[in-house]
Amino acid sequence: MNLHKVTKIAALIVAVLSLVFIALIMASSDSANSSWISPLIYLSYVILFACVAIVLIFVFKNLLSSKETLKRALITIGILAGVLLLSFILADGSDVYNVKKELLVSGSTSKIVSTGLNMSYILGFVSIGSLFFFMFKNAKK
Repeated sequence: MNLHKVTKIAALIVAVLSLVFIALIMASSDSANSSWISPLIYLSYVILFACVAIVLIFVFKNLLSSKETLKRALITIGILAGVLLLSFILADGSDVYNVKKELLVSGSTSKIVSTGLNMSYILGFVSIGSLFFFMFKNAKK
């Protein structure tokens, strides 16, 4: 049995289970609904974990199958790590106080938030810059 048939069967089983659970929830009263919520949340976690695991398995399988693909992926991860380092260096790590001089946010939390904002700004500027670059490059042709 090939992988396509296995995934179709698994998707069909999940769909049937979902229909059964939704029918049971709709047929029960409100007090009985609360007893169904927790198991369904755990089922959702299991399905989410299974999907993420399958995606990661196939991503790593495809990455390791070609040296060129692995090289491009590692270069991209290195560039993102460089942008993260630059964002961390440029981040402000000062404490944040309110009007009454009470500490709202510590310096380390402020540094992490500022790093995330700086990284978003840098990546945004790079994407907008590349958009304009290729737009003008294609307009010249």
